[in-house]
Amino acid sequence: TANVMIILLVASSRYIRFPMYFFLSHLSCSDLILTTTIVPELLHVIGREGSTIPFYGCFAQFYFFCLSGMSECLLLAVMSYDRYLAICNPLRYSSIMDMKLCVYLVIPPWTFGILLASPHIILLNQLSFCDSNIIHHFFCDLVPLLNLSCSDTSINHIVLMVMSLPFLFLPFIFITITYINITIAILRISTTTGRRKAFSTCSSHLTVVCLYYGTLIINYLVPSNKEYLGLQNLVSVLFTIVTPLLNPISYGLRNEQIRGALI
Repeated sequence: TANVMIILLVASSRYIRFPMYFFLSHLSCSDLILTTTIVPELLHVIGREGSTIPFYGCFAQFYFFCLSGMSECLLLAVMSYDRYLAICNPLRYSSIMDMKLCVYLVIPPWTFGILLASPHIILLNQLSFCDSNIIHHFFCDLVPLLNLSCSDTSINHIVLMVMSLPFLFLPFIFITITYINITIAILRISTTTGRRKAFSTCSSHLTVVCLYYGTLIINYLVPSNKEYLGLQNLVSVLFTIVTPLLNPISYGLRNEQIRGALI
């Protein structure tokens, strides 16, 4: 509901038609895909203390989860570039970050998310699942699915590692570099009020980045052994449910322009 509210506000209100809010609406759309993909089935699992899901329904759930994850990583990198321009090059920000560039910047995250989630599905479809059919997770994530296969999954793991570099770690490195430059630019501001104002313009985005990447990286660093199953499920809850809930709160309730448009 909160993410839908932000999408509708950005689309309908003339008071928040700025690049940052345009990118925010796409981030909310990505979060909306994630929650509508994961949460209904999760509630079904909790309500019945277990549930069944069709074979291709499981693949479809993983596809949209993968699409949302890839697009969100790249959208967060795009938003960090927007904040970098706003703080480090404020005089030219309006001329550089026009609506045409904004559209060009959001096309790659969605395109890569749609296209590059497919290889995982193609490879999964070629595996044989002749062992247990019980997924020890609350949604169809890649590693729990690979653990059920009795085929050789080395190619799947290689593809996962290869795709994690450009769509997880490189955006994270890019965001880190932009925030190092942003911090340097803020420290050069002579007045305390000016530094506080400059930092407030990127604090919401920085909070979202820390929440999303922190939980995502921890989740995939946790070993997939059975003794770590509870911890992995807990961290998965954080980045699939808690983070999409906190994103609109971080941007909405803490942002005067969003609150003003809502009123």
